[in-house]
Amino acid sequence: MSETVPETSSIADREIVISRIIDAPRELVYEAFTEVRHLSQWWGPEGFTTTTRSFQFAVGGEWVFQMHGPDGTDYPEWIYWTEVVPAERIAMLHGEYRGDPNAFESVLTFEALGGATRVEMRTLFPTKEQRDEAVEKYHAVEGGQQTLGNLDAYITDGVRKSADN
Repeated sequence: MSETVPETSSIADREIVISRIIDAPRELVYEAFTEVRHLSQWWGPEGFTTTTRSFQFAVGGEWVFQMHGPDGTDYPEWIYWTEVVPAERIAMLHGEYRGDPNAFESVLTFEALGGATRVEMRTLFPTKEQRDEAVEKYHAVEGGQQTLGNLDAYITDGVRKSADN
């Protein structure tokens, strides 16, 4: 009995990969992803704000929140943490609500580069069509780049300066 392994191209057709180098130590960048007091300050694309309903950062924990768009539209969000390797890797299922059939998987990795950190966000959608819709309708690539840009600004302008004092 042979196991069916998806072809690489089928995964590539369903995936978005975004990365950024942030001029801060890996532990500090990781902390900004794992503590709600930080997440709520920078999460989301430019112009968006976040209201957290509940937050438990641990494998099996959830982050239930609402993103508020600059046009006043509210977006329900739900994240379920599936893997946590402190300061190295976070894996999650991300949808609009628990049990969302369109939820997608994301893996964040944190690579130390001297005093800086390379953050990579790999998002895998259930289908190519869902990935394409996220890219075309929701501007997922630009939104992801802006989100990591917001993280960079938050850490280098705020958190790191207060940590250095």
